[in-house]
Amino acid sequence: MSETAAVPTAPLRARAEIDLAALRANVRALRARAKGAALMAVVKSDAYGHGAVPCARAAVEAGAAWLGTATPEEALALRAAGLDTRVLCWLWVPGGPWRQAVEADIDVSLSGMWALREVMEAARQAGRPARVQLKADTGLGRNGCQPADWPELVREALRAEREGLVRVTGLWSHFACADEPGHPSIAAQLALFREMVAYAEEQGVRPEVRHLANSPATLTLPETHFDLVRPGIAMYGVSPSPEIGAPADFGLRPVMTLSASLALVKHVPGGHGVSYGHHYVTAGETTLGLVPVGYADGIPRHASGTGPVLVDGKWRTVAGRVAMDQFVVDLGGDEPPVGAEAVLFGPGDRGEPTAEDWAQACGTIAYEIVTRIGTRVPRVYVNGEEEG
Repeated sequence: MSETAAVPTAPLRARAEIDLAALRANVRALRARAKGAALMAVVKSDAYGHGAVPCARAAVEAGAAWLGTATPEEALALRAAGLDTRVLCWLWVPGGPWRQAVEADIDVSLSGMWALREVMEAARQAGRPARVQLKADTGLGRNGCQPADWPELVREALRAEREGLVRVTGLWSHFACADEPGHPSIAAQLALFREMVAYAEEQGVRPEVRHLANSPATLTLPETHFDLVRPGIAMYGVSPSPEIGAPADFGLRPVMTLSASLALVKHVPGGHGVSYGHHYVTAGETTLGLVPVGYADGIPRHASGTGPVLVDGKWRTVAGRVAMDQFVVDLGGDEPPVGAEAVLFGPGDRGEPTAEDWAQACGTIAYEIVTRIGTRVPRVYVNGEEEG
């Protein structure tokens, strides 16, 4: 996706406006909540749909010391764009581009012996040591090394380090339920992480960073901050869960505003079916507005009949099914002009819905709402330059 320095004057079918000043302010607010730790800006999945390279640059400008990605392709794209900040990449499969990552000075996460063996071979081919971080499964049950297998992974990583093939730069893990205040797994995972780190350090590992805290832990669990925190969704001004608080409670502001231009406004009689299946039928004579985005653009089909949209100063609701490229709102007799703005979500300053409102309407989480916005929707970057 190309960067656009300013808002274009011609209306677009749809646009996702990305406020980089808000992102920088969010990074600073998160750093203030974790004063003793460095911050890793997680920019996986195209920065949760916001655009990885522009958001990574803005985060680094605001003091992020690390960048985090899931796939090696995401990490290598940051390097190709000229970003030389430390990058950790954690989702690998056999045969992955280990050598390219080693040569690009990317820190790679290892959860098992197969990965250690592959990165050692890549280091031999590259003629330089690989920077590796050992990930512990402290209870999430996804990636990460089980406690029973941890001694072997630590032992063999240290052997590879003595051979000059790797440098163990970090020890880390990930929470399962940090977004559920008081969940018993939080204390259990923290205790196990401390034990697994202590074991590795007793054996001779000297990590640069130990890290556990994701967005909710960064915001609410200071005892988990260690050397580095890894905020993802919070950096984009979205709360990890309503249970821990709204973005404003933490000094955060949503970064993305999704809007579209009405493609049609028309009068219809009462009893008129709307969209596929006629799950919505007009109660009386009314006006309908056509919003030219659909599930191909990432608008959840689950928003059929429930998704909120601000049009002409009022909240409207998706009328009938969301189609591939468009959906309809019942304007209740109002007649905004064709081309008028329909705001699906944003910070809420103008009374528009937020990504959390859409999540509630769809029975999902706000992460999914922003991340799924597709490539047909151009990202328009505003406030790209620091003032003063």
